[in-house]
Formats: sequence, C-alpha cells, structure tokens
Amino acid sequence: MTVTRHSSYFAPLILLLVLSSCSTVKTFTSNLKAPRASQNNLNIQAAENESIEFLENISVTPGKIYMKKSSGSAAFESITVKKTPYDIMPNNLSDIEKANWLQLKYSIKMDVAVEEITNISLLQKIDDWWGTPYCLGGSSKNCVDCSFFTLDVMKQIYKVDLKRTAAQQYEQSSKIEWTDLKEGDLIFFKTEGRRNISHVGIYLTNNKFAHASTSQGVTISDLADPYWQRRLYSLGRVAPLPNN
Repeated sequence: MTVTRHSSYFAPLILLLVLSSCSTVKTFTSNLKAPRASQNNLNIQAAENESIEFLENISVTPGKIYMKKSSGSAAFESITVKKTPYDIMPNNLSDIEKANWLQLKYSIKMDVAVEEITNISLLQKIDDWWGTPYCLGGSSKNCVDCSFFTLDVMKQIYKVDLKRTAAQQYEQSSKIEWTDLKEGDLIFFKTEGRRNISHVGIYLTNNKFAHASTSQGVTISDLADPYWQRRLYSLGRVAPLPNN
C-alpha cells in the first residue's frame, strides 16, 4: 500500500527547525500578571508565567507590546482596539436609547454593572474623544495630548478650569488620599526617565481612568495594570471656581 505524504505534514517541522536556528530570537520568561478581564472583554490578556519570544528586544502578542529591559523585566502598556463598527453609536437612536447604549458600552469597559453608571454626560464626552490619536500639544479631534483632554472634559462636565499642562494641573490640584478618590479626580503619573509630572488622567470608577494615551489615543485604562502602578505618582482634586 502506498502512503502519500503531503508537504503540509512537514511544514511545522521545517518551521520549527528554522526558528530554533535563528540566533536573533531569544526566549524570555517573566511572571506577568495581567489586569483582571471581564467576561465580555474581548482583549486577549497575558497569562501568568507566559513565555514571550523577543526579536531585537521587542515582542508583539495579541493585545500587548512588550519591551525587554536589561534588568530582565518586561514593561508594557495594554493596547486596546480603537473605534470599530460595534464601538460606534448608531445614528438612529433616540436620546433614551443613546443613554442605554453608552451605559452598556462603558459598563463593559469599566467592568461595572450598568445601573451603576449614571453620569451620561461624562460618558458622552469621553465617547466624543474616544480613539482620538495622541500628539504632544494636540488640542483637536485630529490628535490630542493628555492634558488638553483632561482640560476639556473637566471644563465641560465638572465646570473646572484647568491649566494647560499635566505639571501645571498637578500644581493646581489639592492632593488627596487613595481612600478619598472619586469620579472626576485627577490621576498624575511620572513616566520612566522623567523627573516631572508627565501624564494625567481622570478617575472614573473601579480603578479605571480616562486619558489620552501615547500608544492608544483616548481610552480607558486600569490602575491595577502594572504599567500604570509603577508610574502612578499622585492623586489630585481641583474645585470649580466660585462663579461656576
């Protein structure tokens, strides 16, 4: 009896041999603890004790980019999908349907019950900016930086007049404790290698904050993410002016 061997049978073996001989690829194993994902979260999260393949010290896996450091650790900022067809509000909804749609969308993104989301105007404002790319000094829907995003949202929703840069907003705010943190407070970060405040976001609920990320544009991130934990510097609150 003659057995026909298809070329596809050997393809995985050949590929394995080629990869194993490539000197530029090194395996780096690190204990990475990914943020907790809700049942409806479609992003693929990194698992603990995940083995990551690095090519020239950079590795891309679905949902994340990892940078290998000389210290043997790995740093990453979670990457979320920007506006996709299911992420955009339909045009033919009534006001009540729009509110319900926003509540459902952001209950998933913030991993909270729908009925816990009541500030519809805040959701609408964030959704207006959602996915806008980041650029330093940007102040439009073409591109925006973190401090103009907070300036615009805080002025429109909370009637708070913020100064232009993240460092100025930090100096302008009253420092608060973690236990006192509430919706509308500011979250300040120092990115690696910088001495001054270099990033700011607006706290929402359940450890989530809205901000203009350099890698994702306007999005919602989780303070429990190790990337943000390492860079978190201070929490602040700015009261509205008396005439507001």
